Amino acid sequence: MPAKAQHQAQAQAQAHGRTGPLRRLAAMPQGRIILLSGLLIGLVLALPGQTVTTKYVNDLFIFLEGAYRIQTGQVPNVDFRSSLGPIAYYIPALGLALGGSLGAAMPLGMALTTLGFALIASHVIATRMRPALGLPLALYLLLIVAVPMNPGEGIADLSFAMFYNRIGWAALGLLLVMYLPPLRPRRGQGGADAACAALLTLLMLYLKISYGLVCIAFLIFMLSDRRQWGWAASALALTAAAGLGIEAVWGGTAGYLADLRLASEVSGDFPGPRALVTELQRNLPEICIYAIFAALLLWARRSLRDVLFLVCCLVTGILLIEQNFQIVGILTLGAGAGVAAEASLRAAHPLQRGVPLLLLAFLAPPLVHFSVVLGLHGGLGLARQGVPLSLPNYQGIRLVRLWNEGQYPAFRRYDDSLRDGAEVLARLDAPGRVLVLDFVGPFTAGLGLAPTQGGSTWHHWGRTVDARHHMPPDDFLADARIVMEPKAPIERWTTNGLREVYAAALAERFVLAAETEFWRLHVARDARLDLSPPGSMTTTMQSRTAQP
Repeated sequence: MPAKAQHQAQAQAQAHGRTGPLRRLAAMPQGRIILLSGLLIGLVLALPGQTVTTKYVNDLFIFLEGAYRIQTGQVPNVDFRSSLGPIAYYIPALGLALGGSLGAAMPLGMALTTLGFALIASHVIATRMRPALGLPLALYLLLIVAVPMNPGEGIADLSFAMFYNRIGWAALGLLLVMYLPPLRPRRGQGGADAACAALLTLLMLYLKISYGLVCIAFLIFMLSDRRQWGWAASALALTAAAGLGIEAVWGGTAGYLADLRLASEVSGDFPGPRALVTELQRNLPEICIYAIFAALLLWARRSLRDVLFLVCCLVTGILLIEQNFQIVGILTLGAGAGVAAEASLRAAHPLQRGVPLLLLAFLAPPLVHFSVVLGLHGGLGLARQGVPLSLPNYQGIRLVRLWNEGQYPAFRRYDDSLRDGAEVLARLDAPGRVLVLDFVGPFTAGLGLAPTQGGSTWHHWGRTVDARHHMPPDDFLADARIVMEPKAPIERWTTNGLREVYAAALAERFVLAAETEFWRLHVARDARLDLSPPGSMTTTMQSRTAQP
């Protein structure tokens, strides 16, 4: 072979070696790429084995408290109360069981949840959307599940707070994709569709009820599609049957509904016109881009069902974001835009050729944002950056100060108060069950104490409890032997409200035993707890057998 020809052959072989992996990836079926993406995202989340946070530390404690209670044998909505469904606690409980620490509970639990969503998406999206549209949308939905931040907030706002809302947005997104008839139906397509839809609906019914109700409404809407009503009806039947089976094992439906009723009486009012207009204004740029996809679809095919679908994506998104602790980011619009893009391409109108690029441009900013946040969390966790929290079981949770302080000083002071509280509890021979008059009680899980029976994992004044709607003292105090009253609470309105509502019961059943810089410690009047005052702490001792 001439030297020149030999050189060209070598260059071609090298070029093929460089592009080989990309070609193999491009040739891979869409479903496998989605599964691989979910696995990689989950690994980035789980491998550090640490929880990195800059914000909402108190919110994180809600779910770690629930996971710890489950580990001790308690059952959500049976042994403790919560207006969130049991899955909100079983996700971190699974992470705790597999990772072995509370620091790994949320990252590992959410990594497994992301992989579960990837399995569902590998069927739903791969059978209904072409790769140019389906892959960006699948990545968008998987990152929504995995990213440790509250949607609409900044890169520096790392937190697993309110993770259930992100799961809800992603579950609705996958259900919305099922509006499209299958593009490449598989064997057993209808059965797989019904199973996926039922799983997503059950997930949300037992995670956060508002999303679950929207899922059911969507399935009922799909009964109007002559081509797809079969799987929708099967999904509704499967959901009902599974709900009966879950209740037979769980037995917490009555408690769950009672907790939901209590929360709805406090903060369940339907938003007024002013609130809805405010949400429209805040999210107007995103809504305007979504309107472009809607217009392209309605230009390509004039269908009343399309109009109803597009309007419902917007309206339900606005209603959901209004009742979330979230300002911007109506995440149903991304899925709605993807569905509109695929449907308009199927109409084969000449104006639709640029739709894939338009969808990619719409999804690119959140994709970059979520990816950076996920990578930042993973990098900080691997580097063991930040300060571990003080309580022994929370050592794997690291509070980090980034380029802006944000809430870092407030949560460092909160951690100082936890250290102070742990010190006074450590002076008790047998602390017993501890109740904290604050948003959340971190000592039970953080110190490995026995949990109370019948109490709640959190209280939020004006959201889950108020002066007229609250648990009876017998349920609230339950079998607590110690009540910790914070002087520097993480949520002052909640502490003030609880103190006022339960003042009489507290005075009747407990007595002030110690006072520190951050806490007043009350013990049950019939308790026999040995508390010796150290010289470094101002302590007030009273007789534990004194009568009122």
